[in-house]
Amino acid sequence: MNQTTEWTLYLSQMERILALELDDARRAELVIQLARIAALAEPLMAFPLDDRLEVAGVFHP
Repeated sequence: MNQTTEWTLYLSQMERILALELDDARRAELVIQLARIAALAEPLMAFPLDDRLEVAGVFHP
């Protein structure tokens, strides 16, 4: 998964959708944190799964 995400644009869209007002310092910190989370998730998202693998089981009471 080789994808560049524009976190600043994402945050501005989320601010509008959620009716939030973030100051510049908080916005900058959130960009850093989102980039860290994306970096941590990258190996997991790149892990190949068999197409026949059942991703989630179904609970039957």
